[in-house]
Amino acid sequence: MFYQDKEVIIRPIQLEDLPRLWELMCKDETPEWKKWDAPYYEYKAVPFDEFMEKAHSYVERENFWAVEVAGVVRGIVSYYWEHEPSKWLEMGIGLHEAPSWGQGIGTRALTLWMKHLFTTMPLVRVGYTTWSGNERMIRVGEKLGMTMEARIRKVRLYNGVYYDSIRMGILREEWELI
Repeated sequence: MFYQDKEVIIRPIQLEDLPRLWELMCKDETPEWKKWDAPYYEYKAVPFDEFMEKAHSYVERENFWAVEVAGVVRGIVSYYWEHEPSKWLEMGIGLHEAPSWGQGIGTRALTLWMKHLFTTMPLVRVGYTTWSGNERMIRVGEKLGMTMEARIRKVRLYNGVYYDSIRMGILREEWELI
């Protein structure tokens, strides 16, 4: 199973994707993407051998897929259950190379991911959490038709500055109108 919009494809991760995922997510000591993706959480590079010991768990997972553009894996989309009994699901995206930013790839990948989530699960709502320092991610939510459901003020400390935590979400009935 996969979803495609022009040249953007989201699909389950395959064994042959693992070296590329390590390169994107774990290789660099100070990756550029970490400045935007929850930089207030500690990050450590992981040696290839150590990554590969656990990497098989990424293959064919239903909640962690590859984002591919022009035949090259550029990042991932994912989801986790905030509270599964009530079907409260949160999604995420990571585009790990700066040349992939600012081209609409994230918006298109999350559009495909939301389609997958809403059409394969009995969800009432899909959302994600970001921080006020990641203005691009807030704009992505707005482009997706999401509402800013919560702004928890000054709870993310990064480089000596407090930022807000931002929750974006969309209800199934809102998504169906798009």
